[in-house]
Amino acid sequence: MSELWARTALQTYRWIGSALYPFIGTYLAVRASRGKEEHSRRRERYGRSLIPRPAGSLVWIHAASVGETGAVMPLISRMRDLGIRVILTTGTVTSASFARERLGSDMLHQYVPLDIKPAVGGFLNHWKPDLAIFAESEIWPMTILELGARRIPQVLINGRMSDRSFRRWEKRIALAESLFENLAQVAAQSEQDAERFLALGARPVTVTGNLKADVDLPPVDGQAMQIFAASIGDRPRWAAISTHDGEEIAAAKVHKALRRLWPELLTIIVPRHPDRVPGIRKTLTERGLKVQCRSAGQPIDPDTDVLIGDTIGEMGLYLRLTTIAFVGKSLTGEGGQNPLEPAKLGVAILSGPNVSNFAGVYESLAEVRGVRIVTDEAILAKAVHHLISQPNACEAMARAGGRVIAEMEGALDSTWQALDPFIYPLRVKSALHADPADEDSSAAFHAGGNGRGWS
Repeated sequence: MSELWARTALQTYRWIGSALYPFIGTYLAVRASRGKEEHSRRRERYGRSLIPRPAGSLVWIHAASVGETGAVMPLISRMRDLGIRVILTTGTVTSASFARERLGSDMLHQYVPLDIKPAVGGFLNHWKPDLAIFAESEIWPMTILELGARRIPQVLINGRMSDRSFRRWEKRIALAESLFENLAQVAAQSEQDAERFLALGARPVTVTGNLKADVDLPPVDGQAMQIFAASIGDRPRWAAISTHDGEEIAAAKVHKALRRLWPELLTIIVPRHPDRVPGIRKTLTERGLKVQCRSAGQPIDPDTDVLIGDTIGEMGLYLRLTTIAFVGKSLTGEGGQNPLEPAKLGVAILSGPNVSNFAGVYESLAEVRGVRIVTDEAILAKAVHHLISQPNACEAMARAGGRVIAEMEGALDSTWQALDPFIYPLRVKSALHADPADEDSSAAFHAGGNGRGWS
């Protein structure tokens, strides 16, 4: 692909986006009707905000989903401690709710603008960030180009490049180079990720590790934990977390197969996307299982087969209720999900073979037998049965996983060091704009359009 072709492709992308812009309202309305957008905040997708930009330095941090949002929270806390304002954008309803719960109502948050020139331009014209930071694999052509045109430094942190993404970019190398050359820094998770970013034209690239390994243990409501633990008692149990379409049915089949051996078995299913819960519940009920949802707020009944974790921000509760967890998007899905949280909480990990998005982590776990890869539901059932019936083996597997995660820690400090050349000037700018009455005034501007700092 020639450089001319790349420029033409980007120009075409821009024209198509601008042409579709007047019709985006219908698209967003449909998503809102399905619970994938907040109806009252759809205007944020157009790059609009009711919250005034605060004085002083401002960093834009984008984290697509819940996992990435959790990973960047320690960085956000450090910046705020230095007096640097942060506007956080996320891409999903669940990540927005998660950020609100973890960071508080005074955090500036918006949904990320659509990657269309008028939307991105409106967002940047309003917020005028001094620095843009993107987490993991968020590469949006128009956003990158608009930031580049304004000479706003862009940094990719916790960067990863899956096999599939790398193959796709390799076929369009000129296009990749025209985008990645705009990045002022890439802080990659692993050596392999770093090599891939370098091959696609990013400079400079450093290896800082996986920020998710440094995230605090997921919190838990102590009272809820006591209630659920008491209602479960000593029932054998296992969990299927971050599941995608098809994996809930697989979990149901595993449950029915094992119930013959363990009549009191409890299966905990935590779908990746809570909006799918009504359909999942209907499907499992039709298969003869008694299903209970966490959102009902009731203790687990003695004859409940499946507890569906349909609440946001409670993975800490679900993982503490079990010692065995299958991590989804790996059996019927593609790419896998992050196994760090169950490993940190001392849970034995099972996974399907499709884990390319987290290949490095799974390879490290596999080397010490801290994970077992299953290729179908029959092998999954055998693995769950083995771990339930052999608690010593289950504990040894969990300990091995915990050691791997402990060795991965340190990415937060490495990432902060990589960001220092960009952060230091902002510290100076914040000091120059410091005002003795700033605390009182910040409460006023955080009140924004709805009194909570969330536009």
